[in-house]
Amino acid sequence: MIPVLAIAAWSGAGKTTLLKALIPELCSRGLRPGLIKHTHHKMDVDTPGKDSYELRKAGAAQTIVASSQRWALMTETPEEKPLDLNYLVSRMDHSALDLVLVEGFKHEAVAKIVLFRAGSGHQSEELTLDEHVVAVASDVSLDVKVSCLNLNNAIEIADFIEQWMLGR
Repeated sequence: MIPVLAIAAWSGAGKTTLLKALIPELCSRGLRPGLIKHTHHKMDVDTPGKDSYELRKAGAAQTIVASSQRWALMTETPEEKPLDLNYLVSRMDHSALDLVLVEGFKHEAVAKIVLFRAGSGHQSEELTLDEHVVAVASDVSLDVKVSCLNLNNAIEIADFIEQWMLGR
């Protein structure tokens, strides 16, 4: 099974900022990360007026848009069932990946690095460190029972992830 590691935190703690630094660092080490990003917002990856958009809106349950550079699968979920992270991971091409990083999904039963940023409006005492938390990345020193990483050091976090992957 491909390793899945969530980057979890309150809004504004820097999940996307960290991933934008972490993904190139992991790639430079020869790792092939995939990414699943959770959003609470209604979103559309297609462009209104384009053929693919119009055909999807006509009632196609799934639409693949493909070119020589990339392809995307869009699946309609009108029942609004809760998101199933395991299902989403299973949709990825595991032969092309070494690791799936997940932004969000902080309540899922998967390994996670929890982020804490001082001045984010939360106190460190509010951190939820369940049995799935493998590390905390913070911009301040914290007294936690798991590894505490420097939130602003993607190299240190990538080192930790490589060691975590080896120890699984």
